[in-house]
Amino acid sequence: MASAAPPAASRIAVVTGASSGIGAATARQLAAAGYRVVLTARRKDRIEALAEEINAAGHAATAYQLDVTDRTAVDEFATAFKSVGVLVNNAGGALGADPVATGDPADWRTMYETNVIGTLNLTQALLPKLVASGDGTVVVVSSTAGHGTYEGGAGYVAAKHGAHVLAETLRLEIVGQPVRVIEVAPGMVRTEEFALTRFGGDEEKAAKVYEGVAEPLTADDVAETITWAVTRPSHVNIDLLVVRPRAQASNTKVHRER
Repeated sequence: MASAAPPAASRIAVVTGASSGIGAATARQLAAAGYRVVLTARRKDRIEALAEEINAAGHAATAYQLDVTDRTAVDEFATAFKSVGVLVNNAGGALGADPVATGDPADWRTMYETNVIGTLNLTQALLPKLVASGDGTVVVVSSTAGHGTYEGGAGYVAAKHGAHVLAETLRLEIVGQPVRVIEVAPGMVRTEEFALTRFGGDEEKAAKVYEGVAEPLTADDVAETITWAVTRPSHVNIDLLVVRPRAQASNTKVHRER
């Protein structure tokens, strides 16, 4: 008979890209669920402020400045833990919306490095710690872009397909180990930075992404989904969960009110 999972309060959940959006919301909700959350991101001030907020609410959080694409820094980070209960690979993002013919190779490279290599780095570095916990969970926050293409999105789509394949393959390779692999693929999510970053700070272009959509998903909606999947009983693995707003039927079919 499998042993019972340790209580959440004794377990560590590492969340990458925790400085804003889905990452920050997930950190808050996992902390509220009883996990000791470790917040990682490049923006030290953001994660330190979030850690203070979470601790002030009576939960447990620590901030650790980290660039997930820096393998040396990631390996050093991993040495701080004997075991880790949950790894949420959330760091990522999109750059540009140009067609293949004119897309910037530098943007493509940055997206691949962050969305795929960053996820690989953290997963490789922490997998032994997840196994050591006796009940580990790897979450890969991909995107519906990882499951269907659209014009002007090839660079981001390619990166998110890579993240999807990484999760799917890892699940095959470690079956039998005490680690679940969960992929959560959000559709249209309106956060404070995603579209703005994608369009280089152009507020008008960013606003058009959500124009006429009554209720895009929020970061909290996705965070609730991630937290629900993580807190299922140990024998339950949510392989893939696609979550979209009701107004979005596919990557290219969105109801917009005029």
